[in-house]
Amino acid sequence: MKHRGLASIGIVAGLVAALQAACQAGLVKHSVVLAPSEMAASLWELLRSGAFTHAIWVTLTNVALSAAIAIAAGFAIGVALHSSRFLRRGVEPYLASYYAVPTFIFYPVFIVLLGVGSAPIIAIAVLLAIVAMITATLTGLDRIPGVLTKTAKILRLSPVKQAFLVQLPAAAPYLFTGARLAVAYSFIGVIASEFILSGEGMGYAIAYAYNNFDNRTMYGLMLLIIIVVTVVNAGLGALDRRLQSRLGR
Repeated sequence: MKHRGLASIGIVAGLVAALQAACQAGLVKHSVVLAPSEMAASLWELLRSGAFTHAIWVTLTNVALSAAIAIAAGFAIGVALHSSRFLRRGVEPYLASYYAVPTFIFYPVFIVLLGVGSAPIIAIAVLLAIVAMITATLTGLDRIPGVLTKTAKILRLSPVKQAFLVQLPAAAPYLFTGARLAVAYSFIGVIASEFILSGEGMGYAIAYAYNNFDNRTMYGLMLLIIIVVTVVNAGLGALDRRLQSRLGR
């Protein structure tokens, strides 16, 4: 695992160094892509000035809310579908083709129902993220070893005890994978929505900088998003590995 992490860092460092060298050699036009060093300098200036603190806060808040809603609702729906064959047979074909439907087409409906602001953006992100959690919940519950269920019945555990002592621990790796995907889709949904549908947030700030040919600000904010997503994903990955190691004992 350590070697894999070092290899990943080495690949990223190599790509960054190659882009830096290409920009300095004039192989890449400054009006198209900035050198990584200039992106980092721009990001530092943006953070130090505090000009985009509100936009950053709005985006991260929307992502956190949409991820929390998607994880909680996706888990509840997954459990309900798993407990009813009739519901599952009716809904599962739609889950398989869900991502063929662009969720952004529902934005006018959410505007009418929820008004203008963060609410419709969160709703779109939830729609984008929730199916990943539903699918992960179904997969996790399906793959609980039968011997564990039989043991719980032999010990005469109540349904509540079976859920917390048997089912949840056995399905935890799949549930955590679903949660990681829900967080990733929440980032995508929120930032993409802000890009084209909002008047605030990091997505809107990047689009505004692009329309005004402000490459320095645009690439600085893009670098910030990449760093935040990488850190969040790395943190969730570390928790996932720790959970896997504990369950493997």
